[in-house]
Amino acid sequence: MRERLLILFIIMLATAFFGEMKVNPVGGSFRFSLGIAAFFFGLLWFSSVPVLLTGFFTGTFIFGFRVGMDVFFAYRPYMESVAAHLPSAFYYFSFTVLFYLLRARRYREFPLWLGLIGASIDFISNVVEIQVRQYFTDFPPITWQSFLMLLFFGVLRSFFAVGLYNSFSIRQLRAVGEVRQQELERLRMINTELYEEAFYLRKSMTHLEEITRESYQLYRRLLTSEHAESPTALAIAENVHEVKKDSQRMLAGISKLINQEGLAPQLPIKELCELVARANQKYAEMLGKDIQIEWSCHINLSTSQIYALLSVLNNLVANAVEAISTSGRIELNVKLIHRHLVFSVLDSGPGIPLEEQEWVFQPGYTTKYDEKGNASTGIGLTHARGIVQSLQGSLRILPDQKQMTHLEVQIPTDQLLGKEGV
Repeated sequence: MRERLLILFIIMLATAFFGEMKVNPVGGSFRFSLGIAAFFFGLLWFSSVPVLLTGFFTGTFIFGFRVGMDVFFAYRPYMESVAAHLPSAFYYFSFTVLFYLLRARRYREFPLWLGLIGASIDFISNVVEIQVRQYFTDFPPITWQSFLMLLFFGVLRSFFAVGLYNSFSIRQLRAVGEVRQQELERLRMINTELYEEAFYLRKSMTHLEEITRESYQLYRRLLTSEHAESPTALAIAENVHEVKKDSQRMLAGISKLINQEGLAPQLPIKELCELVARANQKYAEMLGKDIQIEWSCHINLSTSQIYALLSVLNNLVANAVEAISTSGRIELNVKLIHRHLVFSVLDSGPGIPLEEQEWVFQPGYTTKYDEKGNASTGIGLTHARGIVQSLQGSLRILPDQKQMTHLEVQIPTDQLLGKEGV
């Protein structure tokens, strides 16, 4: 309620203020001002305020405001001021009633119709005001010139208000779109991390299945030989089986989170590269590094393997960001070679020594340490290679190019169109 009263007060003040920006083409107190444009815009933009009540209070406020101005500055006597400005209140009353009866707010998505409706309401309300003025004063009758002038100013003020409303609406939609895009990117990044966990959880479940089978076979052998430890082997098999079932439930929950509604099932490779570059640019800024990340993709191809590719490329580009000490450059290039999509990640970091290149994809290998000297997990590239291999692709280190470390990912294009798997 308080918010509506504040909006109503703002509409009244804006209408009164812009109402003083006026011209008097037909003489006397009859005026053409921007007040009605402000009032029209307020009715369109603030849909929460009631139309009739807003019109009644605004018309009354305008009447009191103009009479008060006349009396305060001694422009004219009180009764003369009342006779001069009371017809203006009828203008706003008439405008509001017509606006309400024609349900003008329903046409906000049709600017041309809304502008014509507003112009018609403005014209009729001006005629009503003139009729009231003729009743109270000796206001001259309407001529063809004044008729055309009323029509001209009605169209001008109406389309000005509609244009202003559309301009604000477009800006608001763009702001909402940007927020929506940021939210989608955040969800994709969260889903990418979940995808990695689901990928290796599924791999662990395969191992658990093998362990369960081998444990049960061991139990059968021990049972045949009447070994005293056969119940222990059976207990191990049962416990591992329970762990596998728990892992299946976890995988089902993660899969449900990844397949969220509202996220597109496919994403153009260009947008995916832009997303990786933007996310890691923020990561570099967070680390206080001056790194220029450039990407190039001239391929009109979309993929359903969104999280798999995001996981791999984020790993490679984030590693490059971490490898660069203070400032440098990273390139992400995408090419289509035969029936393979080739991603190249180059960075101006210190590089990988030749004798260590065969070890970088091994679990636990790392050259990164935190401020306390603790080593990183060393599984980022292992994860990346595992995901690439699941897509029947390859991840390798190529000889330095332009004095830059060069990692290349090749994936068959038919794998990029398959259903995302976790």
